[in-house]
Amino acid sequence: MTEPVNASLTVQHHVSLRSLNTFGVEARASTYLCITSVDQLTALHNDAVLSKMPRLILGGGSNLLLTRDIDNLVLHMANLGMAMVGEDSDHVFVQAQAGESWHGFVEWTLAQGYGGLENLSLIPGTVGAAPIQNIGAYGSELADYVHTLHVFDFVSGAIVELSREDCAFGYRDSVFKKALRDRAVIVDVTFALPRYWQPNLRYAELAKELIDVNDPSPSEVSAAVIAIRSRKLPDPAVIGNAGSFFKNPVVSDAKRSALLLQFPDLVSYKQEDGNYKLAAGWLIDQCGWKGRALGAAGVHDRQALVLINKGGASGQEILQLAERIKEDVALRFGVALEIEPVVI
Repeated sequence: MTEPVNASLTVQHHVSLRSLNTFGVEARASTYLCITSVDQLTALHNDAVLSKMPRLILGGGSNLLLTRDIDNLVLHMANLGMAMVGEDSDHVFVQAQAGESWHGFVEWTLAQGYGGLENLSLIPGTVGAAPIQNIGAYGSELADYVHTLHVFDFVSGAIVELSREDCAFGYRDSVFKKALRDRAVIVDVTFALPRYWQPNLRYAELAKELIDVNDPSPSEVSAAVIAIRSRKLPDPAVIGNAGSFFKNPVVSDAKRSALLLQFPDLVSYKQEDGNYKLAAGWLIDQCGWKGRALGAAGVHDRQALVLINKGGASGQEILQLAERIKEDVALRFGVALEIEPVVI
């Protein structure tokens, strides 16, 4: 059922969200509003009924696990637009609206001749959702390139500009998971891309993929990233998934040393603060979960970090599988895994 609230807001009720989450699980939104302009957010703020409803912000649904129907007002950010907005001696500044496909935006920057985001190619989701998670891959993070972004403040009804520092980026973390979680929604992001680009090949697998390419271009690095991701990760359009389901846990040097005595093949990476990041996929694989399933919820047979919907799985079934995996990893290694997607 569709209900025109005012000239700019058209609210829908009892809307299926199955096609709007990459796990492809069924859940329904009791109240749904597709946002294509900032003016709609202002109208929402001024609406006596809608402004008081609790909200769930939805982008591409690629970092989300729905385990039930949604009673909140679901705001689906679908505003579009990409442009170069400025430059200085060292950077070109490009801006994308929140509803743009992240990978589509990366491809657009490369087509304009701007390098910088190529290591983040083929990550699913939207531009507006990317800063929330501070997406990262192959030795690069979104935070490396964010310049500023604009959010709509649901309390004041104003558009507010935030700097990269304001965003308090961390490993798969940001202020949007904390102080601004229920207060603001990202409407656009501006990136500072380097004029004097150098390939980032710190990630060993990516360097190996390009070993026969002399002086690779941004597009060639992107193609290599896409090739690696395509081999390792299932396409959400074919097999429902949300990419990496667990964060790589970070442990102390002492904890890592103790684990190495028991597990000499432990995969770990030293961090700048002296702690170590453990490969969650390796931990899960050692517990025998790669390729296994509980009903219609399973673990991908090529990447143990990825949980999949084999067909008809509910969000609850996928969450139950995740909890079993967490229990086994904690029992064997004494390490707590943290779920990466937002679980509703």
